[in-house]
Amino acid sequence: MKTAYLHLLGGASGDMLLAALLDAGLPLVSLQAELAKLPVKGFTLTPGLAQRGGVHGTHLRVELGEHRHKKLTWRDFRRLVETSGLENEEKASALRVLGNLAAAERRAHHETDQDAEPDLCELGSLDTLLDVVGVVAGLKLLGVQRLTASLLPAGAGAIRSEHGPLPAFAPATAHLAAQANAPVAAPGALWGETVTPTGAALVTTLAEFRRPVLRLERVGYGLGTRDTPDHPNVVALWVGEEAAADAATASLVLLETNIDDMTPQLFGYVQEKLLALGALDVWFSPIQMKKNRPGTLLSALLPTALEARAVELLLTETSTLGVRTRPVQRHEAPRSSVSVQTSLGPVTMKVKEWNGRPVSAAPEYEECKAIAERLGLPLQQVMAVVSREAAAQLALAASQGRARPPDV
Repeated sequence: MKTAYLHLLGGASGDMLLAALLDAGLPLVSLQAELAKLPVKGFTLTPGLAQRGGVHGTHLRVELGEHRHKKLTWRDFRRLVETSGLENEEKASALRVLGNLAAAERRAHHETDQDAEPDLCELGSLDTLLDVVGVVAGLKLLGVQRLTASLLPAGAGAIRSEHGPLPAFAPATAHLAAQANAPVAAPGALWGETVTPTGAALVTTLAEFRRPVLRLERVGYGLGTRDTPDHPNVVALWVGEEAAADAATASLVLLETNIDDMTPQLFGYVQEKLLALGALDVWFSPIQMKKNRPGTLLSALLPTALEARAVELLLTETSTLGVRTRPVQRHEAPRSSVSVQTSLGPVTMKVKEWNGRPVSAAPEYEECKAIAERLGLPLQQVMAVVSREAAAQLALAASQGRARPPDV
């Protein structure tokens, strides 16, 4: 799996992301050929080598020519993409990015009519469209199948806009992060606008927020226009192969808390709430606490995006005063469900696969229970029969070069 990772060291903007692609080896002529499929002419891309802090990379100037003072609307963006010569997959990705950007602008202006034309302000220029289409096409030209990213660094202070001063982490940018439930570092050491709305729209729409393990092949650095003395205005792009085993590694968080003063009924309730929230597993372990009190260690494994909500649930629904958290990674085998015809009737099997081949299968408990009750057989006998017959069918499928038997 060819995977790219965006290290948003100094933030992200559309032109910085494009520059990172070029610096990572994307041929300029190939990018220009893709952008030439848009029904607009007269713009030029001028990349150049530059330096921000101690980082050498590519800075990109997008010159709009006669389009410099033209304002475009969301409908203009959509029309130009739909009537372009881009492939359907590229059109769909570009329209998703632009659609999310438009939705964020509506929220920023408290526009409740979803059919209303959003006020794109400074975003209503051709370079917004060129950035979006260029990044979508550039990732495909580099062969990137999956894009990942670090958290969004929010800049501190204020910026100027057509409507007056705005926070450096502009409202549209904040709404894009909220729409994607993206991880954001609150304003701190970075000053000024670090992530633009266009950059946020591209990253939150196209990328997963996780840290992959890559066999690194190429690196590119896209440079912003500002050259700050204490922090490089740079986005890094790492491209490499994510091995099959690595691709099945999920970035999760483990929450733990020790409790010795809560009624047992509440533990079951909290477990149900955590699982309903999206926790992958919740379990309890007996422990010995201070003052020789027997206690319970409550542990919950869940996706990192759910951490804040799960912590809030634990602090409000249990008697604990604190929750420990630590990142963990879990290797996951691909799983699928297949219906297998057995002598006792069709049964759904949960098939575990590795390297494209089935390695084990387990029958669905509820279906086996229903068969046992219907035929008056012991449940363990039903499960043994369907497991044996399903295993034979899976072995036959593997010998014939198929991953699994055909569904009934």
